[in-house]
Amino acid sequence: MSDRQSVVKSESSQQVRLVAMCALVLLAILARFIPHPPNFSPVGAVALFSGAFLTQRWFALLIPIAILTISDAFIGFHSLVPVVYGCFLINVLIGRWVGGHSNPLVLAGAALAGSIQFFLITNLANWWTYYPHTREGFLENYILAIPYFQNSVMSDLLFTTVLFGGWHFAESVVAGWNNSRQTTEV
Repeated sequence: MSDRQSVVKSESSQQVRLVAMCALVLLAILARFIPHPPNFSPVGAVALFSGAFLTQRWFALLIPIAILTISDAFIGFHSLVPVVYGCFLINVLIGRWVGGHSNPLVLAGAALAGSIQFFLITNLANWWTYYPHTREGFLENYILAIPYFQNSVMSDLLFTTVLFGGWHFAESVVAGWNNSRQTTEV
């Protein structure tokens, strides 16, 4: 392959990634408007995914913020927005650690880590903002949040599987298609 062909192939690959990420953003925004259980959302998985696959760090961090800002403009903002947005940025950083791994245990661990940090941090902020600053208030806050945590874990595991699995499947299909084209063109 000539240098020119590899540059064109690289630019094409970047364009495909950009289109795929834009499609993910649109789908994640739409998913926030579809009736769903509380905290059952693809945003955490999309944040992991963008951190893992986008080489430009600023763009990876922008993805979950764009999803949340656009959808919250219609759904409504609340006092814990900075904390919630910050937790999804942590998911991007977890995704950067994961990279392009396809190991299901690594991906499940990353999804669980994202769910756990979201639960711990957002509920600490919720306790601080809305509950008495007592042990009882602290425990009540976290106990009442357990159903939301279960939904987060289920959605993060499901959507992480769909996104990472779908991406790896698509790459293998495209690679197989490219390999078959190269052998037929020779």
